[in-house]
Amino acid sequence: MTTTATQPAYLLPVIGHVRSCFQQKFGTPRQPGLVQSAQADIVLLPGYSDLAAIEGLQEFSHMWLVFYFHLSAAQGWKSKVRPPRLGGNRSLGVFATRSPFRPCPIGISAVELKAVTYQAKRIRIKCSGIDLVDGTPILDIKPYLPYTDSQPDAEASYADQPPASAKEVFFAAKAELVLTQLLQPIPNLRALIEETLALDPRPSYKTKVDPKLYSLALYNLDIKWRLSNSLITVEDIIQRNSDYPEYQMDTD
Repeated sequence: MTTTATQPAYLLPVIGHVRSCFQQKFGTPRQPGLVQSAQADIVLLPGYSDLAAIEGLQEFSHMWLVFYFHLSAAQGWKSKVRPPRLGGNRSLGVFATRSPFRPCPIGISAVELKAVTYQAKRIRIKCSGIDLVDGTPILDIKPYLPYTDSQPDAEASYADQPPASAKEVFFAAKAELVLTQLLQPIPNLRALIEETLALDPRPSYKTKVDPKLYSLALYNLDIKWRLSNSLITVEDIIQRNSDYPEYQMDTD
């Protein structure tokens, strides 16, 4: 523990990193479980990549990931923030939200555990329903306990229901051709694109249709799309390089 004039500070070890299909903050779901096709590996670092440490984990269907908001931590925290689910028009106290701009920039995600592999003395924990960007530092992993972690009678002042996925996603001919070629290395790519774009990843203040061409980074791909009324059209899929990492090929 280190101490400042006003408060104590604790140093927490990073036990691993996320290898995620989401390559940047834009387009990454704001909560876990919204995009079930979103795949990721939790790769444990040397010193924590010990089979004894994960013994019994595979007997659970879900797990909690405790992580560090590494992309926003340097920006500091705010006492009042504008939750996206309120349209960005209403401010609430930071502790009444899940904003990344927190005094202690730590988050939690409940994700589905798919498999655990051990190769080259490195443990990889495969999961789905992820809401974390590639490279996110993992601070801890805990099993999800349904009897206590699920509270059917819990109430929320806002966001008490999942966000509507009312947007229809259509693939233009050019994008459809590229997608067909990519389904072998990435079998769930169509579902991943559809589920992610159906949530309309634009900033919350974008309430109207605009003609802008947006780009969504998934794996090593740039998904070019545009919104028109309630229809999202994927106009092109551009491959940045020809390399397919192991984590994006193994989607079973």
